[in-house]
Amino acid sequence: MTSDAQPTAPRATDRPGDTSPFALGLLLRRAHWRAAAVMGEALRPLGVELRHFAVLIELVNHGPMVQRDLAAATGSDKAGIMRVVDDLERKGLAVRKAVPGDRRARAVEITPQGLELFDAAHVAAEPLAERLTAELGAGEPERLTDLLTRLAHPPSDDLSHKR
Repeated sequence: MTSDAQPTAPRATDRPGDTSPFALGLLLRRAHWRAAAVMGEALRPLGVELRHFAVLIELVNHGPMVQRDLAAATGSDKAGIMRVVDDLERKGLAVRKAVPGDRRARAVEITPQGLELFDAAHVAAEPLAERLTAELGAGEPERLTDLLTRLAHPPSDDLSHKR
């Protein structure tokens, strides 16, 4: 090999000191995996997974929604959201109801049992959420939440519709 080779760009590793343009995204992905594992641990005894809980969150926050809107809100595809809603219906946590004026559309609605599970999940997650941030110092969990909220929901959110 000759010595006139071009210097290579920094390699993205998601490790401390990584200066690549991918570093933040990789760290966020790793943090998501860790948080998802911890929250999945809270949900497992309740018989649901994060994908189910994500739909319940949308239904609690926005009321009944058609499946295409649930898919967009949760970052799922049509087939994936159908499987999740099927699971929720089978468990008695949600129901599909006809949408007035549209014979083909069905709105998904949370059931009273779904609301009970939603509340129970928050109780179950509390100690695990504390474990997730145990390595942070005083005030840092709140600061991290503030920073991530600003990153995820910027005032001019031009990425939200491109999930």
